[in-house]
Amino acid sequence: MHGFVSHYTARLDAKGRTSIPAPFRAVLQRDGFDGLYCFPSPYLEAVDAGGNALLGEIERRLEGVRTLTSDHDYLATALYGISEVLKIDAEGRVTFSEAIKARAGIVDQVVLVGQGYKFQIWEPERFEAHRAEAMRRALAALQGGPAPGAPA
Repeated sequence: MHGFVSHYTARLDAKGRTSIPAPFRAVLQRDGFDGLYCFPSPYLEAVDAGGNALLGEIERRLEGVRTLTSDHDYLATALYGISEVLKIDAEGRVTFSEAIKARAGIVDQVVLVGQGYKFQIWEPERFEAHRAEAMRRALAALQGGPAPGAPA
């Protein structure tokens, strides 16, 4: 597996920095992305993050939408226009902007959750609620039907 796998909980230090786990840094290094690409998840109270693989997914998604249309403009704004590229320092730490912290509800801890081509940044309690819902929906999908309350 060459993508982001597992989840890690980390504290923010006094300067508001947190360490990106070594396995996640290794994925970014293999990916060839210098830094960390982040944008607010369009449908979750979390932040999506990654490198070139994530940017490639965004580009593929936008290729299917006609340019110079409102749909394209909205998607481009949500996926590029309000994104940030954060620097990872020599010790593997990153400083999240106030906008990222506000979107994810981050105060003093974060959970970094691997999702293959990207990872998500969560506030720990929000992630616990999301994890419970994800497991419920995954079980229903694996059993061959939609999860109760899931869109059909």
